[in-house]
Amino acid sequence: MTASLAAGWENFFVAQVGAAAALSGLLFVAVSINLTRILSIRLLPARAAETLLVLMSVLAVATFGLVPGQGRVALGCEVGGVGLVVWIASVRTQWHASRDAQLRRWLPTRVIGTQAASIPFMAAGVLVAAGHDNGLYWVVPGTLASFASGMLNAWVLLVEIQR
Repeated sequence: MTASLAAGWENFFVAQVGAAAALSGLLFVAVSINLTRILSIRLLPARAAETLLVLMSVLAVATFGLVPGQGRVALGCEVGGVGLVVWIASVRTQWHASRDAQLRRWLPTRVIGTQAASIPFMAAGVLVAAGHDNGLYWVVPGTLASFASGMLNAWVLLVEIQR
């Protein structure tokens, strides 16, 4: 990564690494509290895994952003690759959930959340790899959407499944 591309982003990435790690830890607490109930509902463990993946995507993207001396193509491929992995995994789990009437009511918010989380990372990756310094700005909405999606799913895993 060139100095001009990295300048000013270090604090953002450090903050996101900490926030993503903390939220991932809270997700583990939520899952452990309701583990029996989560395991009793078909495909809900996959939703928990999807939630963890969304939160961990921020951790990965921010960690890649902190690697010193990294070229823009490498950073772009890493960030875009994270977005692609999240997109593929979430589409796969959501496709299976769409066949279950009990889980279908939550599907629109899941789809919107994970698409809003993964697509900006893919866009950032392509733009950065192509040499556009402003491509990193797409990491910000990806990060916010990842946190929003993760928090919503954590709420479902902690509170809504008790209804």
